[in-house]
Amino acid sequence: MDRLVCVKGLVIRATPVIPDMKDAFFRCNVCNHSVNVGLDRGKIREPTECPRPICNSKNSMQIVHNRCSFEDKQVIKLQETPDAVPPGQTPHAVSVCVYNELVDFCKAGDRVELTGIFRVSPVRVNPRQRAIKSVYKTYVDVLHIQKVDKKRMGADPTTLGVEGEEEADDGGNELEQTRVITPEEEAKIRETAAREDIYELLARSLAPSIYEMDDVKKGILLQLFGGTNKTFQKGGRPKYRGDINVLLCGDPSTSKSQMLSYIHQIAPRGIYTSGKGSSAVGLTAYVTRDPETKQLVLESGALVLSDGGVCCIDEFDKMSDATRSVLHEVMEQQTVSIAKAGIITTLNARTSILASANPIGSRYNPDLSVPQNIDLPPTLLSRFDLVYLILDRVDEKTDKRLAKHILSLYLEDKPHSAASSSDMLPVEFLTSYISYARAKIQPTISREAGEELVSAYVAMRALGQDVRAAEKRITATTRQLESMIRLSEAHAKMRLSDTVTRDDVREANRLIQSALKTAATDAQGRIDMSLLTEGTSAADRKRRGDLRDALLKLLDEMTAGGNSVRWSDVSKRLGDGASIPVDTSEFNHVMRGLETEGLISVSGEGARKTVRRVTAVV
Repeated sequence: MDRLVCVKGLVIRATPVIPDMKDAFFRCNVCNHSVNVGLDRGKIREPTECPRPICNSKNSMQIVHNRCSFEDKQVIKLQETPDAVPPGQTPHAVSVCVYNELVDFCKAGDRVELTGIFRVSPVRVNPRQRAIKSVYKTYVDVLHIQKVDKKRMGADPTTLGVEGEEEADDGGNELEQTRVITPEEEAKIRETAAREDIYELLARSLAPSIYEMDDVKKGILLQLFGGTNKTFQKGGRPKYRGDINVLLCGDPSTSKSQMLSYIHQIAPRGIYTSGKGSSAVGLTAYVTRDPETKQLVLESGALVLSDGGVCCIDEFDKMSDATRSVLHEVMEQQTVSIAKAGIITTLNARTSILASANPIGSRYNPDLSVPQNIDLPPTLLSRFDLVYLILDRVDEKTDKRLAKHILSLYLEDKPHSAASSSDMLPVEFLTSYISYARAKIQPTISREAGEELVSAYVAMRALGQDVRAAEKRITATTRQLESMIRLSEAHAKMRLSDTVTRDDVREANRLIQSALKTAATDAQGRIDMSLLTEGTSAADRKRRGDLRDALLKLLDEMTAGGNSVRWSDVSKRLGDGASIPVDTSEFNHVMRGLETEGLISVSGEGARKTVRRVTAVV
């Protein structure tokens, strides 16, 4: 006890600033003699008698609160970082007390290194009695806090200080203390940014142990750089998010979880969670009782702790619907609204979401659309800027190169894809480069880039205007335009450029198109955004409409006299007269729709199920 210790951990809760008495002012009730008494870190040494020699009255000294001096104090709950927890154990937590200039230095979600004195304080059995318990309460009296992790990126000041100019300045000063970049490092970063192949170099350096997946790495790289957060003064101060959300879905053993794990290690304020092991309150915030004050307080969840960073969610498809529903507000408005136990508030969750999902039945079925394969609601899918489909196809040349790459990692600890060590950047320099770009570069869109954005968006919309199709396909929505803006800003940040150019827009458009070609392609191989926004393509809707009309015509013939017919007979008769096979599930879906509309009446169960046409009564 009372030793100098140094601990690392994750801040999970910070109390509001509370006044702590520094000097106590006592006055004698007999002679009005006053005296200042110093405190020893929370313990008031009350004089037992008046110090004035003439008086010397026993137990006459009374404290005067408004004449005492106070200092700021804050109690922080620190938890072991997940990577430092011993196997088979739960993370330990400790209370730490900070004073004066260290107050409000760190907040929930920060990874910090503390230096302080490990102290104990007695706990009374009853507040009105002097008897104390045999078990003491421990805490760390903090002397110094440092927020430095060279393998992690710094947070974006525009994200954490977007409310106003003053807050942005304060946030920037505080964040500069976390990652101080020396002039030598800045010169090296500028020199690296001037290379022609900087885009390819950074993509190669990101998760080098993962083979190829170049477009996926480029999309995640731009997610780490992020766009620019904007708040317009006119029109009710609307906010436009700059964070980019990415979804990886596809077959097992395609290194999706490996990619998430790597990004979690370098991302600022990153939280890694799994879909099945997460609840709605675990992602947002939950109410608990503070052991110190016995009051109800809010504990931050994974999304709130990731404010200003990247939240990695694995097994996204295995989440419950209640858990998944909280993500709708987070991914678009970037806030979490809480109304429980008398606490009504809105918390910031300005985080980028990187998620991975497996198809139903573990294998991707190319005959079905993406929403049918991964069982995600279309409203959630449309909120992702990039949806990547990663399939495990059998190809002898690719398989041979992949096997050589994995063997090279085992034998030489060097990726087979890199010719030499100079072809990749170290993790520390990569994170410094991204942190520098996020903190210093805020690109603006040039007039040429704006024209390119408009023409690219119009061209994407024009893909669905097929004169031969009965129904127009939606190949792009305004969300794709906003995604293109964010990606082009991130690409300009990556070049350390203050202006977004045509080339940035073209690369952003290429990334979106490559993702859409795999994720939003219907059975005919055409891009249809309805697959992501509604779950069904225009071709599917047209086929179901034709099937509905054919069923109504067939039922009119079979139940002409008001008779009932068997369900199986209708299915068999429809299949015999159709030029292409009718899927049973699609037939059942259309029949249920007709029953809901009140056009047919269904009675019985199983083999005895019958159908009767309902005619309108005038």
